[in-house]
Amino acid sequence: MDAEMRGHAVRRPRLVVVSGPPGSGKTTLAHALGRAVGWPVISRDEIKQGMAHADPAFEPAPEDELALRTLDTFFEVLAVLARAGVDTVAEAAFQDRLWRPGLEPLAALADLRFVHCVVDRDVAVDRIARRRRDEPLRRVHSAPGAPDPAALAARHDAFQRVRLEGPALEVDTTGEYLPGLDEIAAFAKDARIIDIR
Repeated sequence: MDAEMRGHAVRRPRLVVVSGPPGSGKTTLAHALGRAVGWPVISRDEIKQGMAHADPAFEPAPEDELALRTLDTFFEVLAVLARAGVDTVAEAAFQDRLWRPGLEPLAALADLRFVHCVVDRDVAVDRIARRRRDEPLRRVHSAPGAPDPAALAARHDAFQRVRLEGPALEVDTTGEYLPGLDEIAAFAKDARIIDIR
């Protein structure tokens, strides 16, 4: 017997899309948000890391074969959770032209909310270089070798955030979150507009 038959109103699940350019703090914020609201976090990069570790012959490269498989798997997992009524935090470097086709069908299954991470370009470039050096598991996302700061800066500047209908919140992740995590969690749960002035 489903919830409607038992007399309970069934609301659509919430899907909070945490996005921003590489190095903007998406993964850290998504996991902090997931802990704050008690929802699972589905990370595109973490799915790819799991796939890469299952294939000892994998060699990272721009737009490698795993990147395509990861994309399909990521959206399939989000659809399964949405159909099951699970509130979820989704994290990836969602760019409009690349990710809109995967997100649009999810709007029929869940109430989408968007959290856009913003950070100064130089901070993002420093974060990427540091994690390539200090976090070996994250190396599956880029070709071997030292990152090119000029290329990373150009990629940061060219980032185009997802533009779909739904409540959106911009979060500065340079240091302490602005707005703070409590306000971000309230937005995730209730889509309340936050005035950070």
